[in-house]
This record gives sequence, C-alpha cells and structure tokens, in this order.
Amino acid sequence: MTNDNNPRGNSHGMIAVDKMGGKVLFLNPDTYATEVVIDGFPRTVHELLLVPETGNSAAMAYVPIFGDGIHGRNPNPQHELCVFDLARRAHVATIDLRPYIAPHTLKLGPDGLIYITCENSAVVAVIDRSANKVVEAIDSGSTNGHRLIIAPDGKRLYTENEEDGTVSVIDLPARKLLGKIKTPRPLAGIAISPDGGTVIAVDDAQPTLFLIDTEAGFVREELPLKDVPKAAQIARYAPDNSLIAVTSLNSDTVSLIDPSFKAQSAIKVGSQPMDMAFRGDELFIACQADGSVHIIDIPNKRAKGSFKAGTGCESLGFF
Repeated sequence: MTNDNNPRGNSHGMIAVDKMGGKVLFLNPDTYATEVVIDGFPRTVHELLLVPETGNSAAMAYVPIFGDGIHGRNPNPQHELCVFDLARRAHVATIDLRPYIAPHTLKLGPDGLIYITCENSAVVAVIDRSANKVVEAIDSGSTNGHRLIIAPDGKRLYTENEEDGTVSVIDLPARKLLGKIKTPRPLAGIAISPDGGTVIAVDDAQPTLFLIDTEAGFVREELPLKDVPKAAQIARYAPDNSLIAVTSLNSDTVSLIDPSFKAQSAIKVGSQPMDMAFRGDELFIACQADGSVHIIDIPNKRAKGSFKAGTGCESLGFF
C-alpha cells in the first residue's frame, strides 16, 4: 500500500506529513480531527510511503527528512528516513542513509525493498526494511534525481530529473541505469500507466504533461492542462486506474484526467496543493500553504469540503 491506495474506502486511520510544521500527524479518518502529533524532526519531513501488514511485519509508514531547502536549492541536506508503526501511531526507528543525502520520493518495489531518490547524491538508494539499512545505491545518471515511479511489472524504475529535463530508465532487477529520455523542458512529477506503456512526466515550466512512449523511449505527445494557468507538480493514478489526478501548486488546482487523456476537469482547491490520497470515490488534496486538506467528489468532479491539518501538509495517506 502506498499513500494513494485505499480503493474500498475503509480505513482505520489517517496520516499526514506536515512539511511546513515539521511534524507527522495522525488524524481520525472519519472526523479528520488530529489525534496524535509527533515532532522533533530535523527539517524537513517530506513525502510518504505506507506499507501494509504482511506476515509477521506490522503496517508501517516511512517519511524522509529532506533538508531545509527545496529541490535544486537545498544547502543543508539531511540523510534520514523515519519509520512509524501505524498501529501504535509511533516513531519507532530512523534509518541513516549516509553517504546518500536529500532523500525524497520513495516506493515499495516488487522485491519488498524500498527505493528512494537521494537528490543531492543523484542515486536511488535501496533499503532493506527488515534490517532498516541501505543495501545498495543505483546511479540515476542525473544532476539530482527528483521523483521516481516503478513500472507495474517491476522491470523498470523511472526517475524524473527536474533541472536536467530528463527521465532516467533503470533496469530494476539488474539495478542498472539503461539510459535517459530527454524532455523539452524541466520536470516536476512522474506517473506511469497501468500497462507500463506510458510515462507521464509533469512539465515544470508550462501547464503541460509529457506523455512518454516507454517502448520507443521518446515524448510522443505534449498534453496541455485545461484551465490550469501555471505549471503543475504531482501526478497520481487512482488505485483502480480510472483517472489521473494532477495538482498545480502555482494554480491552486487539481485536474482529473481520464486514462485516455481525452477529457479533463480542473477543480479549485486550497493554496499550493501538493500530494494526494484516494479513498473510495473521494480524493484528498494536501494544500501546504494554508494548512487545508480539500476533499474532491470524484464522480461529480467537484470540491465537497475541506478541513485543517497542521501548518501545511504535503502528503497524506489512509491505512
């Protein structure tokens, strides 16, 4: 389970990464009241991965400590990945990633290992969850890799390299860089279609998505975002792959796009929307500049409410 995977709508709890407040919050999934606040982290908590209970392993959450800057301007990069027990709602371990620094996006691989971009080191670090340690690092061939995505079949990992304007292609089983795909402009986010045939790379300069043919290895189409005046940030498929949601931090919108890319609807939300969490027919948007979380009614393509959570959350998840 990642932070967007709760297709049935049932949940025991909700977790939010309050980037602006430097805290991790546990919320009531029905009333959205904040029930537990965990703080004392170096700046800054960033992003989120949820891993469900499996066998003898409890359900856990992983939150990187990125540093006090932003991508490309992070003068004091950190090197930690914090581990939370979801049942206990407690911070239970901290993984030291050194020598790799500025950890950012992380995904669970098909092998049960965690793969995380370490921006300032331009690598994807590989983490053994059972030992809570780095076991390998894969060169991303970038100046500093930003976000990553893993193909549904587990054969390829793609990093989005923001300033470079490239997407790195990594053979995941071999843990080897295969090459890079050039995009016309710098990038901000990345997603992949359920058949693995299309990588969606978010344009960081214009309100556009680059649709990359993974077999051919090039951008086959530039898709303008309708009614979105400024560049977008994060793209995320619904758990059932029925739509793609794209937030625009600079436009205060989320776009709901059908999987064929033929129809899209932009919906106004709070200030500086970032990451999202799906639950049933609802989409929750974390808006980091005003401390709000907006709830989208997906079937009716409209905002249906909002609530406050922390100072300014970047990432959310249900468990």
